[in-house]
Amino acid sequence: MRVLLLGADGFIGRRVTDRLLMDQELQVAVLGRRDSADIRFDLTTGSPGALARFLDAVAPQVVINCAGATYGSSRTLIRSNTLAVATVCEAIRRSREPARLVHVGSAAEYGPVPGGVPVSEQAEPRPVGPYGVSKLAGTELVLASGLDAAVLRVFDVVGPGAPTASLFGRLAEGLRRALERDEHQVRMPDLSGYRDFVDVRDVARAIQAAAVSAATGVINVGSGHAVRARDAAQLLVRASGFEGSIVEENRQVLLPAQVGGQGGDHLPGHGHQSGQYLPGHRAEERRPEGRPAPGEPVPWRQADVRTARDRLGWRTQVPLEESLGDIWLETACRV
Repeated sequence: MRVLLLGADGFIGRRVTDRLLMDQELQVAVLGRRDSADIRFDLTTGSPGALARFLDAVAPQVVINCAGATYGSSRTLIRSNTLAVATVCEAIRRSREPARLVHVGSAAEYGPVPGGVPVSEQAEPRPVGPYGVSKLAGTELVLASGLDAAVLRVFDVVGPGAPTASLFGRLAEGLRRALERDEHQVRMPDLSGYRDFVDVRDVARAIQAAAVSAATGVINVGSGHAVRARDAAQLLVRASGFEGSIVEENRQVLLPAQVGGQGGDHLPGHGHQSGQYLPGHRAEERRPEGRPAPGEPVPWRQADVRTARDRLGWRTQVPLEESLGDIWLETACRV
């Protein structure tokens, strides 16, 4: 099977590339803006007609779209998460043999949901902030395209390679600096929210499974468990050996024994996108110039993953503790 991968340089895309290249039954080509890509093409500026000609040359049976932007101005998010998706869909429609499309969406498309209840694919999306809106618009374009297409609505991705702007990428960097400087506090945003953390390697397996399946429509990809961010943070603190305290943005000081205290029974014994924003992140704090703050925080997020299990035969394999331990290992070894 010939597969064309878009967005191979991103957090999820890198792991998808590794996964696909391990499958000897797949012939993988990469399209992107970097010199390392097999096909140089910018989805935000290129025309559908030009992309369709590349598709005719490669003749993929499946196109996997991991491309997109998590941070940036509203204009950047719309161009990367909506306009680019429109280009992909139109190009596939114009190609001589339209390929199957597997598109990576985001749980941010759902927006606020009732606490304590897993959100299913049938829930009405109500995104907050430009990121969730731009991702939902991309998903709607895929669903309305008439193509053989599946959208994997990925929840809160964690694991090695996590961006430093993500919640645990930031915490790992903070812990490393504190240990190097013999500091006793690490500042973080509010960690009271619950999230459905899923390892990036499990996400890559789900994308591969969708590529070779006949499943269509929206499919949630998450662990199926909601974990308080504060409890998950304690797993990373423990892996680092840091013995100081975590100071949350709400000024509450949490000693190590308290961080993983009440609520620890919510931690699953198993094993997070695109779109993992910092809960309660202030507009002015640690934000690159010209980039807006994320949308309003969502206090609860948990995936109903029955569709992925039934239609893809997919379940998570990497425990959350292992995911966070690998983040720390990678951070600690960084030169």
